Amino acid sequence: MSETQAEDDRVLWGPATGVGSMPGGDARETAKTVTGSVEDFPFLAELPARGPGADMIGRTIGMLVDLYAHVEPSGWRISDRPGRDTKRARSWMGEDLDALEEFTQGYEGPLKVQAVGPWTLAAALELRGGEAALGDAGARRDLVGSLAEGLHGHLAELRKRIPGARVVLQLDEPSLTAVLRGHVRTASGYRTHRAVDRQVVESALREVIAVHDGPVIVHSCAPDVPFALLRRAGAAGVSFDFSLLTERDEDTIGEAVEAGTRLFAGVVASTDGPLSDPGGSVMGVRTLWRRLGMNPGTLAESVVITPTCGFAGASPAYARAALAHCVRAARSLADNPE
Repeated sequence: MSETQAEDDRVLWGPATGVGSMPGGDARETAKTVTGSVEDFPFLAELPARGPGADMIGRTIGMLVDLYAHVEPSGWRISDRPGRDTKRARSWMGEDLDALEEFTQGYEGPLKVQAVGPWTLAAALELRGGEAALGDAGARRDLVGSLAEGLHGHLAELRKRIPGARVVLQLDEPSLTAVLRGHVRTASGYRTHRAVDRQVVESALREVIAVHDGPVIVHSCAPDVPFALLRRAGAAGVSFDFSLLTERDEDTIGEAVEAGTRLFAGVVASTDGPLSDPGGSVMGVRTLWRRLGMNPGTLAESVVITPTCGFAGASPAYARAALAHCVRAARSLADNPE
């Protein structure tokens, strides 16, 4: 890799970032924390503590075009028209965008925005009868089209507000493995939805990924992330909980890295607890690199350091400290790749 390429990669990605959710409900304070802590790769934070519509499912439903939903005791359910819950989701999104815009004046560099991917959304969103959209092929197709159109508008709005940003889209897909394996439960809880064919899963992801003319990463903090499928679907990076990796993941990770896929390695705990020294946090990443036989010099360009998942369950003080720790851990990885 040339020096120019390495520099371009750093501009495109940044050394460390967050996953998405943050504690509390103050959009301005959160935007100030995020832009100050991961200043080389900030992200549009989610604040689920505010309630329905601020959760990741409701937030993404607020982006959909010609598809609406409301909150039932069991979760989000399709509606005929936009109601109070959808309007609340859109209002909070506007508030978050205002806050981020305020604290990114003149910013030039990578900026990450998150939305729920089509398969986790299909597993969570209920049709009028109460069953998940996952079980209805027609509903799934409608959902994919609506999500793609909604994301197109959302990304355009972000670029208009922060014109110097190089936008990175993150699709959150924690239910993806369960969808592929037929582990998503029906409304009764006694059965599961049939596994969705891998080609169908890949095709839908590819359609949504194609909406963005910049890089798209896919995040899952569940075990057994399908790295190869995500790479084929067009994901430029995969975000995951590093502690959940097993030896059987290593070959597909090695192939993904060799093909240019960036690894967003979740190595810092997302809930309150003691933080190790920064070098210790990335020791497992260095070890994996050696086992894969990869060039240590490519490590910093191939890996972005993140928390293991979002900070919804953390204290504000810990979230700030953990984001800063991610930056220091990334610096340790770059300074001492071996």
